[in-house]
Amino acid sequence: MDADQRHDIEAFVKENRDNIIRDIGKIVAVPSVRGEAEEGAPYGAECRRVLDVMLGMAEDMGMDTGVCDDRVGWAEIRGESGEKHLATVTHLDVVPAGKGWESDPFTAVEKDDYILGRGVLDDKGPSVLCLYALKYLKDRNIPLRYSVRALFGTAEETGMEDVEYYLRNEDPPLFAFSPDSDFPVCNGEKGIYQGKLKAVHPCSVILDLKGGVVSNAVPDRAEAVLRCSIEELQPMDNIRLEEDAGCVRIKAYGIAGHASMPEGTRNAIGVLANYLLDSHVVSESEEAFLRILRDLHEDYHGKELDLDAEDDRFGKLTIIGGTAGMEDGMLWQTIDCRYPEDISSADITEKLMDAAGDEAILEVNNIEEPFYMEADSDPVQMCIRAYNDVTGEDKEPFTIGGGTYARNFPYAVSFGPEHHDRPSPDFVGGIHSANEGVAVYDLLEALQIYILALLELQKLEY
Repeated sequence: MDADQRHDIEAFVKENRDNIIRDIGKIVAVPSVRGEAEEGAPYGAECRRVLDVMLGMAEDMGMDTGVCDDRVGWAEIRGESGEKHLATVTHLDVVPAGKGWESDPFTAVEKDDYILGRGVLDDKGPSVLCLYALKYLKDRNIPLRYSVRALFGTAEETGMEDVEYYLRNEDPPLFAFSPDSDFPVCNGEKGIYQGKLKAVHPCSVILDLKGGVVSNAVPDRAEAVLRCSIEELQPMDNIRLEEDAGCVRIKAYGIAGHASMPEGTRNAIGVLANYLLDSHVVSESEEAFLRILRDLHEDYHGKELDLDAEDDRFGKLTIIGGTAGMEDGMLWQTIDCRYPEDISSADITEKLMDAAGDEAILEVNNIEEPFYMEADSDPVQMCIRAYNDVTGEDKEPFTIGGGTYARNFPYAVSFGPEHHDRPSPDFVGGIHSANEGVAVYDLLEALQIYILALLELQKLEY
Protein backbone atom coordinates (compact mmCIF):
# COMPACT_ATOMS: atom_id res chain seq x y z
CA MET A 1 0.00 0.00 0.00
CA ASP A 2 1.49 3.31 -1.06
CA ALA A 3 1.80 6.17 1.39
CA ASP A 4 -0.70 8.42 -0.44
CA GLN A 5 -3.50 5.88 -0.14
CA ARG A 6 -2.69 5.24 3.51
CA HIS A 7 -2.94 8.96 4.19
CA ASP A 8 -6.21 9.09 2.25
CA ILE A 9 -7.66 6.27 4.36
CA GLU A 10 -6.61 8.06 7.54
CA ALA A 11 -8.19 11.27 6.29
CA PHE A 12 -11.45 9.49 5.43
CA VAL A 13 -11.67 7.93 8.88
CA LYS A 14 -10.95 11.25 10.58
CA GLU A 15 -13.53 13.06 8.45
CA ASN A 16 -16.22 10.51 9.30
CA ARG A 17 -15.48 10.12 12.99
CA ASP A 18 -18.59 11.92 14.24
CA ASN A 19 -20.85 10.29 11.66
CA ILE A 20 -19.61 6.85 12.68
CA ILE A 21 -20.39 7.50 16.35
CA ARG A 22 -23.79 8.93 15.40
CA ASP A 23 -24.67 5.86 13.33
CA ILE A 24 -23.52 3.44 16.03
CA GLY A 25 -25.90 5.30 18.32
CA LYS A 26 -28.79 4.78 15.89
CA ILE A 27 -28.18 1.02 15.83
CA VAL A 28 -27.62 0.72 19.60
CA ALA A 29 -30.96 2.49 20.15
CA VAL A 30 -32.84 -0.51 18.75
CA PRO A 31 -33.14 -3.15 21.53
CA SER A 32 -32.57 -6.00 19.11
CA VAL A 33 -32.81 -8.93 21.50
CA ARG A 34 -34.47 -11.92 19.85
CA GLY A 35 -38.22 -12.03 20.37
CA GLU A 36 -41.23 -14.01 19.25
CA ALA A 37 -41.42 -14.72 15.54
CA GLU A 38 -43.84 -12.54 13.58
CA GLU A 39 -44.78 -12.30 9.94
CA GLY A 40 -41.79 -10.69 8.21
CA ALA A 41 -39.74 -10.92 11.42
CA PRO A 42 -38.59 -14.51 12.11
CA TYR A 43 -36.43 -13.44 15.07
CA GLY A 44 -38.78 -10.80 16.45
CA ALA A 45 -39.80 -7.29 15.50
CA GLU A 46 -36.75 -5.52 16.95
CA CYS A 47 -34.26 -7.76 15.13
CA ARG A 48 -36.05 -6.97 11.88
CA ARG A 49 -36.26 -3.27 12.69
CA VAL A 50 -32.54 -2.93 13.38
CA LEU A 51 -31.85 -4.47 9.98
CA ASP A 52 -34.09 -1.86 8.36
CA VAL A 53 -32.22 0.92 10.15
CA MET A 54 -28.84 -0.39 8.97
CA LEU A 55 -29.94 -0.90 5.37
CA GLY A 56 -31.50 2.56 5.38
CA MET A 57 -28.08 3.98 6.23
CA ALA A 58 -26.54 2.02 3.37
CA GLU A 59 -29.13 3.28 0.92
CA ASP A 60 -28.52 6.86 2.07
CA MET A 61 -24.87 6.26 1.16
CA GLY A 62 -25.92 5.18 -2.34
CA MET A 63 -25.28 1.45 -1.93
CA ASP A 64 -27.32 -1.45 -3.27
CA THR A 65 -29.06 -3.44 -0.53
CA GLY A 66 -30.85 -6.75 -0.23
CA VAL A 67 -32.48 -9.04 2.32
CA CYS A 68 -32.64 -12.82 2.46
CA ASP A 69 -36.13 -13.66 3.74
CA ASP A 70 -35.99 -11.12 6.58
CA ARG A 71 -33.04 -12.93 8.19
CA VAL A 72 -29.81 -11.51 6.75
CA GLY A 73 -29.41 -8.21 4.96
CA TRP A 74 -26.56 -6.73 2.99
CA ALA A 75 -25.10 -3.61 1.48
CA GLU A 76 -23.12 -4.13 -1.72
CA ILE A 77 -20.75 -2.44 -4.12
CA ARG A 78 -20.52 -4.18 -7.46
CA GLY A 79 -17.20 -5.19 -8.96
CA GLU A 80 -16.13 -6.35 -12.41
CA SER A 81 -16.81 -10.01 -11.60
CA GLY A 82 -20.46 -9.39 -10.77
CA GLU A 83 -21.73 -12.22 -8.56
CA LYS A 84 -18.28 -13.20 -7.30
CA HIS A 85 -17.81 -11.28 -4.11
CA LEU A 86 -15.86 -10.79 -0.91
CA ALA A 87 -17.76 -10.13 2.29
CA THR A 88 -17.67 -8.81 5.80
CA VAL A 89 -20.05 -10.62 8.16
CA THR A 90 -21.40 -9.05 11.35
CA HIS A 91 -24.56 -9.28 13.46
CA LEU A 92 -27.06 -6.71 14.66
CA ASP A 93 -28.78 -8.79 17.36
CA VAL A 94 -27.59 -8.52 20.94
CA VAL A 95 -27.89 -10.35 24.24
CA PRO A 96 -30.28 -8.92 26.86
CA ALA A 97 -28.97 -5.88 28.68
CA GLY A 98 -28.99 -7.49 32.13
CA LYS A 99 -28.47 -5.49 35.28
CA GLY A 100 -25.70 -3.28 36.62
CA TRP A 101 -25.65 -0.57 33.96
CA GLU A 102 -24.69 2.96 34.92
CA SER A 103 -26.57 4.37 31.93
CA ASP A 104 -29.35 3.29 29.59
CA PRO A 105 -27.91 0.25 27.75
CA PHE A 106 -29.78 1.19 24.57
CA THR A 107 -28.50 4.74 24.44
CA ALA A 108 -24.92 5.07 23.20
CA VAL A 109 -22.95 7.30 25.56
CA GLU A 110 -19.53 8.83 24.99
CA LYS A 111 -17.33 9.10 28.06
CA ASP A 112 -13.62 9.93 28.12
CA ASP A 113 -13.12 8.80 24.49
CA TYR A 114 -15.06 5.56 25.02
CA ILE A 115 -18.50 4.71 23.73
CA LEU A 116 -20.81 2.66 25.97
CA GLY A 117 -23.98 0.75 25.12
CA ARG A 118 -25.23 -2.76 24.46
CA GLY A 119 -23.66 -3.89 21.20
CA VAL A 120 -21.07 -1.16 20.71
CA LEU A 121 -18.47 -3.92 20.60
CA ASP A 122 -20.59 -7.02 19.95
CA ASP A 123 -21.41 -6.43 17.16
CA LYS A 124 -23.18 -3.20 16.24
CA GLY A 125 -20.11 -0.96 16.34
CA PRO A 126 -18.17 -3.29 14.00
CA SER A 127 -21.24 -3.51 11.73
CA VAL A 128 -21.16 0.24 11.24
CA LEU A 129 -17.41 0.07 10.58
CA CYS A 130 -18.02 -2.43 7.77
CA LEU A 131 -20.59 -0.12 6.23
CA TYR A 132 -18.09 2.75 6.29
CA ALA A 133 -15.40 0.53 4.79
CA LEU A 134 -17.71 0.05 1.80
CA LYS A 135 -18.44 3.76 1.79
CA TYR A 136 -14.73 4.44 1.35
CA LEU A 137 -14.56 2.11 -1.64
CA LYS A 138 -17.62 3.76 -3.18
CA ASP A 139 -16.76 7.39 -2.43
CA ARG A 140 -13.24 6.99 -3.80
CA ASN A 141 -14.45 5.10 -6.90
CA ILE A 142 -11.99 2.29 -6.23
CA PRO A 143 -11.91 -0.16 -9.18
CA LEU A 144 -13.07 -3.50 -7.79
CA ARG A 145 -12.15 -6.86 -9.26
CA TYR A 146 -14.73 -8.54 -7.00
CA SER A 147 -17.98 -7.20 -5.61
CA VAL A 148 -17.98 -6.51 -1.87
CA ARG A 149 -20.89 -7.24 0.46
CA ALA A 150 -21.34 -6.19 4.07
CA LEU A 151 -23.58 -8.93 5.45
CA PHE A 152 -25.68 -8.20 8.55
CA GLY A 153 -27.18 -11.10 10.48
CA THR A 154 -29.89 -10.95 13.12
CA ALA A 155 -29.66 -14.24 15.06
CA GLU A 156 -25.98 -14.76 15.86
CA GLU A 157 -26.47 -14.72 19.61
CA THR A 158 -29.14 -17.43 19.46
CA GLY A 159 -27.57 -20.09 17.25
CA MET A 160 -26.57 -18.50 13.91
CA GLU A 161 -29.49 -20.07 12.05
CA ASP A 162 -29.74 -16.82 10.08
CA VAL A 163 -26.50 -17.33 8.15
CA GLU A 164 -27.17 -21.05 7.82
CA TYR A 165 -30.39 -20.08 6.04
CA TYR A 166 -28.56 -17.46 3.99
CA LEU A 167 -25.96 -19.95 2.76
CA ARG A 168 -28.68 -22.39 1.73
CA ASN A 169 -30.21 -19.69 -0.46
CA GLU A 170 -27.36 -17.44 -1.60
CA ASP A 171 -23.93 -18.04 -3.10
CA PRO A 172 -21.17 -17.90 -0.48
CA PRO A 173 -18.48 -15.23 -0.70
CA LEU A 174 -15.09 -16.13 -2.13
CA PHE A 175 -13.66 -15.10 1.23
CA ALA A 176 -15.15 -13.37 4.24
CA PHE A 177 -14.01 -11.90 7.50
CA SER A 178 -16.16 -11.40 10.57
CA PRO A 179 -15.32 -8.43 12.83
CA ASP A 180 -16.64 -10.17 15.94
CA SER A 181 -13.50 -11.30 17.73
CA ASP A 182 -10.04 -10.14 18.74
CA PHE A 183 -7.28 -8.62 16.66
CA PRO A 184 -5.03 -9.45 14.92
CA VAL A 185 -6.65 -12.39 12.99
CA CYS A 186 -8.44 -15.46 14.32
CA ASN A 187 -8.02 -18.33 11.87
CA GLY A 188 -9.62 -21.05 13.98
CA GLU A 189 -12.34 -21.55 16.56
CA LYS A 190 -12.84 -24.24 19.18
CA GLY A 191 -15.76 -26.60 18.97
CA ILE A 192 -18.96 -25.56 20.71
CA TYR A 193 -21.00 -27.97 22.84
CA GLN A 194 -24.22 -26.73 24.41
CA GLY A 195 -26.75 -28.61 26.47
CA LYS A 196 -28.80 -28.74 29.64
CA LEU A 197 -28.68 -30.81 32.82
CA LYS A 198 -32.16 -31.47 34.24
CA ALA A 199 -32.75 -32.83 37.75
CA VAL A 200 -34.92 -35.94 37.96
CA HIS A 201 -36.19 -35.32 41.51
CA PRO A 202 -38.55 -32.49 42.46
CA CYS A 203 -37.49 -29.88 45.00
CA SER A 204 -39.04 -29.62 48.44
CA VAL A 205 -37.06 -26.86 50.18
CA ILE A 206 -36.06 -24.80 47.12
CA LEU A 207 -39.21 -23.05 45.93
CA ASP A 208 -37.56 -21.14 43.08
CA LEU A 209 -34.10 -20.72 41.60
CA LYS A 210 -32.89 -18.66 38.69
CA GLY A 211 -29.63 -17.34 37.36
CA GLY A 212 -28.17 -15.81 34.22
CA VAL A 213 -29.80 -14.27 31.16
CA VAL A 214 -28.14 -16.14 28.27
CA SER A 215 -26.56 -19.57 28.07
CA ASN A 216 -23.31 -18.34 26.50
CA ALA A 217 -22.29 -15.92 29.26
CA VAL A 218 -21.06 -16.33 32.83
CA PRO A 219 -23.80 -14.77 35.01
CA ASP A 220 -23.08 -12.22 37.69
CA ARG A 221 -26.40 -12.75 39.52
CA ALA A 222 -28.43 -15.70 40.74
CA GLU A 223 -31.05 -16.17 43.41
CA ALA A 224 -33.14 -18.81 45.14
CA VAL A 225 -36.20 -18.80 47.38
CA LEU A 226 -36.12 -21.37 50.19
CA ARG A 227 -38.70 -22.70 52.59
CA CYS A 228 -36.70 -22.04 55.76
CA SER A 229 -36.02 -19.35 58.35
CA ILE A 230 -33.37 -16.69 57.96
CA GLU A 231 -31.91 -17.75 61.32
CA GLU A 232 -30.78 -21.02 59.70
CA LEU A 233 -28.50 -19.14 57.33
CA GLN A 234 -25.21 -17.36 57.88
CA PRO A 235 -24.06 -14.13 56.21
CA MET A 236 -21.33 -14.50 53.64
CA ASP A 237 -19.46 -12.43 51.08
CA ASN A 238 -21.27 -12.16 47.72
CA ILE A 239 -24.52 -13.35 49.35
CA ARG A 240 -27.52 -11.26 50.36
CA LEU A 241 -30.36 -12.66 52.50
CA GLU A 242 -33.92 -11.29 52.48
CA GLU A 243 -37.04 -12.48 54.30
CA ASP A 244 -39.81 -13.05 51.78
CA ALA A 245 -43.35 -13.97 52.87
CA GLY A 246 -42.22 -16.51 55.44
CA CYS A 247 -39.42 -17.78 53.22
CA VAL A 248 -35.88 -16.59 52.53
CA ARG A 249 -34.64 -15.13 49.25
CA ILE A 250 -30.92 -15.68 48.72
CA LYS A 251 -29.17 -13.48 46.18
CA ALA A 252 -25.70 -14.39 44.94
CA TYR A 253 -23.30 -12.11 43.08
CA GLY A 254 -20.38 -12.89 40.79
CA ILE A 255 -18.38 -11.43 37.90
CA ALA A 256 -19.84 -11.73 34.40
CA GLY A 257 -18.09 -12.54 31.14
CA HIS A 258 -18.38 -14.39 27.85
CA ALA A 259 -18.50 -18.19 27.87
CA SER A 260 -15.49 -18.39 25.57
CA MET A 261 -13.34 -16.23 27.86
CA PRO A 262 -14.20 -17.18 31.44
CA GLU A 263 -10.84 -16.19 32.89
CA GLY A 264 -11.41 -13.63 35.64
CA THR A 265 -15.13 -14.37 35.98
CA ARG A 266 -17.01 -15.75 38.96
CA ASN A 267 -20.22 -17.63 38.23
CA ALA A 268 -23.03 -16.45 40.48
CA ILE A 269 -24.87 -19.76 40.06
CA GLY A 270 -21.81 -21.52 41.44
CA VAL A 271 -21.65 -19.05 44.33
CA LEU A 272 -25.29 -19.83 45.11
CA ALA A 273 -24.86 -23.61 44.80
CA ASN A 274 -21.86 -23.62 47.13
CA TYR A 275 -23.71 -21.48 49.66
CA LEU A 276 -26.72 -23.78 49.69
CA LEU A 277 -24.53 -26.85 50.09
CA ASP A 278 -22.51 -25.28 52.90
CA SER A 279 -25.70 -24.20 54.70
CA HIS A 280 -27.16 -27.76 54.85
CA VAL A 281 -30.74 -26.52 54.66
CA VAL A 282 -31.92 -28.27 51.47
CA SER A 283 -33.04 -31.85 50.96
CA GLU A 284 -30.77 -34.76 50.12
CA SER A 285 -31.94 -34.93 46.50
CA GLU A 286 -31.53 -31.18 46.10
CA GLU A 287 -28.00 -31.43 47.49
CA ALA A 288 -27.22 -34.20 45.00
CA PHE A 289 -28.05 -31.95 42.05
CA LEU A 290 -26.30 -28.95 43.61
CA ARG A 291 -23.13 -31.05 43.93
CA ILE A 292 -23.21 -31.52 40.15
CA LEU A 293 -23.46 -27.74 39.79
CA ARG A 294 -20.60 -27.25 42.23
CA ASP A 295 -18.38 -29.52 40.14
CA LEU A 296 -19.42 -27.70 36.96
CA HIS A 297 -18.70 -24.26 38.38
CA GLU A 298 -15.64 -25.18 40.43
CA ASP A 299 -13.24 -24.88 37.52
CA TYR A 300 -13.95 -23.47 34.06
CA HIS A 301 -11.52 -25.97 32.51
CA GLY A 302 -13.73 -28.86 33.64
CA LYS A 303 -11.23 -30.59 35.92
CA GLU A 304 -13.88 -31.70 38.41
CA LEU A 305 -15.80 -33.26 35.52
CA ASP A 306 -12.70 -34.96 34.11
CA LEU A 307 -13.00 -32.77 31.02
CA ASP A 308 -9.68 -30.92 31.10
CA ALA A 309 -8.31 -31.20 27.55
CA GLU A 310 -5.76 -29.14 25.65
CA ASP A 311 -3.94 -29.08 22.31
CA ASP A 312 -1.33 -26.87 20.67
CA ARG A 313 -3.72 -25.39 18.11
CA PHE A 314 -6.62 -24.35 20.34
CA GLY A 315 -5.37 -24.46 23.93
CA LYS A 316 -7.55 -25.55 26.85
CA LEU A 317 -11.17 -26.62 26.97
CA THR A 318 -13.51 -24.28 28.85
CA ILE A 319 -16.96 -25.03 30.27
CA ILE A 320 -19.49 -22.81 32.04
CA GLY A 321 -23.12 -22.87 33.13
CA GLY A 322 -24.87 -19.80 31.76
CA THR A 323 -28.45 -20.04 32.99
CA ALA A 324 -30.25 -22.04 35.67
CA GLY A 325 -33.87 -22.33 36.73
CA MET A 326 -36.78 -24.53 37.74
CA GLU A 327 -39.44 -26.25 35.67
CA ASP A 328 -42.25 -28.38 37.09
CA GLY A 329 -40.52 -28.17 40.45
CA MET A 330 -37.20 -29.53 39.21
CA LEU A 331 -33.89 -27.72 38.77
CA TRP A 332 -32.04 -27.32 35.48
CA GLN A 333 -28.69 -25.88 34.39
CA THR A 334 -27.44 -25.03 30.91
CA ILE A 335 -23.92 -25.90 29.78
CA ASP A 336 -21.66 -24.13 27.30
CA CYS A 337 -18.38 -25.89 26.50
CA ARG A 338 -15.68 -24.70 24.07
CA TYR A 339 -13.39 -27.60 23.20
CA PRO A 340 -10.14 -28.25 21.29
CA GLU A 341 -9.46 -31.04 18.80
CA ASP A 342 -7.93 -33.17 21.57
CA ILE A 343 -11.39 -34.22 22.78
CA SER A 344 -14.55 -35.18 20.88
CA SER A 345 -18.14 -34.14 21.45
CA ALA A 346 -18.90 -37.81 22.22
CA ASP A 347 -16.26 -37.73 24.97
CA ILE A 348 -17.87 -34.61 26.45
CA THR A 349 -21.29 -36.26 26.43
CA GLU A 350 -19.90 -39.33 28.17
CA LYS A 351 -18.19 -37.29 30.91
CA LEU A 352 -21.27 -35.16 31.54
CA MET A 353 -23.50 -38.21 31.76
CA ASP A 354 -21.06 -39.71 34.26
CA ALA A 355 -21.31 -36.52 36.32
CA ALA A 356 -25.11 -36.54 36.10
CA GLY A 357 -25.33 -40.12 37.35
CA ASP A 358 -28.82 -40.98 38.56
CA GLU A 359 -29.59 -37.40 39.64
CA ALA A 360 -29.97 -35.67 36.27
CA ILE A 361 -30.51 -36.22 32.59
CA LEU A 362 -28.41 -34.58 29.89
CA GLU A 363 -30.07 -32.85 26.96
CA VAL A 364 -27.65 -31.98 24.12
CA ASN A 365 -28.85 -28.94 22.17
CA ASN A 366 -26.02 -27.95 19.85
CA ILE A 367 -22.66 -29.29 18.68
CA GLU A 368 -20.32 -27.44 16.32
CA GLU A 369 -16.98 -29.04 15.54
CA PRO A 370 -13.72 -27.02 15.69
CA PHE A 371 -12.71 -25.28 12.46
CA TYR A 372 -9.35 -24.05 11.25
CA MET A 373 -8.02 -22.12 8.24
CA GLU A 374 -4.30 -22.44 7.60
CA ALA A 375 -2.38 -19.44 8.89
CA ASP A 376 -0.15 -19.28 5.80
CA SER A 377 -3.06 -19.08 3.32
CA ASP A 378 -3.04 -15.93 1.19
CA PRO A 379 -6.23 -14.33 2.57
CA VAL A 380 -5.13 -14.82 6.17
CA GLN A 381 -1.75 -13.32 5.35
CA MET A 382 -3.41 -10.33 3.64
CA CYS A 383 -5.49 -9.67 6.76
CA ILE A 384 -2.57 -9.99 9.16
CA ARG A 385 -0.44 -7.69 7.02
CA ALA A 386 -3.21 -5.08 6.95
CA TYR A 387 -3.35 -5.20 10.75
CA ASN A 388 0.42 -4.95 11.16
CA ASP A 389 0.75 -2.18 8.58
CA VAL A 390 -1.80 0.03 10.34
CA THR A 391 -0.69 -0.67 13.91
CA GLY A 392 3.06 -1.01 13.36
CA GLU A 393 2.98 -4.30 15.25
CA ASP A 394 4.27 -7.73 14.24
CA LYS A 395 1.48 -10.07 15.32
CA GLU A 396 0.57 -13.57 14.13
CA PRO A 397 -2.83 -15.26 13.62
CA PHE A 398 -4.34 -17.12 16.57
CA THR A 399 -7.33 -19.28 17.51
CA ILE A 400 -10.19 -18.59 19.94
CA GLY A 401 -12.85 -20.29 21.99
CA GLY A 402 -15.60 -18.00 20.75
CA GLY A 403 -18.02 -18.93 18.03
CA THR A 404 -18.42 -16.38 15.23
CA TYR A 405 -20.14 -16.37 11.88
CA ALA A 406 -16.80 -17.26 10.30
CA ARG A 407 -17.21 -20.94 11.23
CA ASN A 408 -20.30 -21.19 9.01
CA PHE A 409 -18.64 -19.98 5.81
CA PRO A 410 -16.47 -22.16 3.59
CA TYR A 411 -13.55 -19.69 3.55
CA ALA A 412 -13.50 -17.16 6.38
CA VAL A 413 -11.79 -15.82 9.49
CA SER A 414 -12.79 -13.57 12.38
CA PHE A 415 -10.94 -10.28 12.42
CA GLY A 416 -10.99 -7.90 15.40
CA PRO A 417 -11.88 -5.37 16.62
CA GLU A 418 -11.21 -6.28 20.26
CA HIS A 419 -7.84 -5.66 21.95
CA HIS A 420 -7.55 -7.61 25.17
CA ASP A 421 -3.98 -6.41 25.49
CA ARG A 422 -5.18 -2.82 25.83
CA PRO A 423 -6.52 -2.11 29.33
CA SER A 424 -9.77 -0.19 29.74
CA PRO A 425 -10.94 2.05 32.60
CA ASP A 426 -13.04 0.48 35.34
CA PHE A 427 -16.22 2.08 33.99
CA VAL A 428 -15.93 0.07 30.74
CA GLY A 429 -17.45 -3.42 30.65
CA GLY A 430 -16.82 -6.21 28.17
CA ILE A 431 -19.10 -7.92 25.68
CA HIS A 432 -22.21 -9.49 27.23
CA SER A 433 -21.53 -7.48 30.38
CA ALA A 434 -22.99 -4.35 31.94
CA ASN A 435 -21.53 -1.09 30.62
CA GLU A 436 -20.24 -2.75 27.44
CA GLY A 437 -17.81 -0.28 25.93
CA VAL A 438 -15.01 0.30 23.47
CA ALA A 439 -12.43 3.00 22.87
CA VAL A 440 -13.31 5.29 19.98
CA TYR A 441 -9.65 5.15 18.94
CA ASP A 442 -9.85 1.35 18.63
CA LEU A 443 -12.92 1.58 16.41
CA LEU A 444 -11.35 4.15 14.10
CA GLU A 445 -8.11 2.18 13.89
CA ALA A 446 -10.11 -0.94 13.06
CA LEU A 447 -11.86 0.87 10.22
CA GLN A 448 -8.49 1.71 8.67
CA ILE A 449 -7.50 -1.97 8.95
CA TYR A 450 -10.72 -3.18 7.32
CA ILE A 451 -10.45 -0.75 4.42
CA LEU A 452 -6.84 -1.76 3.78
CA ALA A 453 -7.68 -5.47 4.04
CA LEU A 454 -10.54 -5.18 1.52
CA LEU A 455 -8.25 -3.38 -0.90
CA GLU A 456 -5.53 -5.99 -0.58
CA LEU A 457 -7.91 -8.95 -0.79
CA GLN A 458 -9.01 -7.68 -4.21
CA LYS A 459 -5.59 -8.62 -5.55
CA LEU A 460 -5.90 -12.36 -4.93
CA GLU A 461 -7.07 -15.23 -7.13
CA TYR A 462 -9.83 -17.30 -5.49
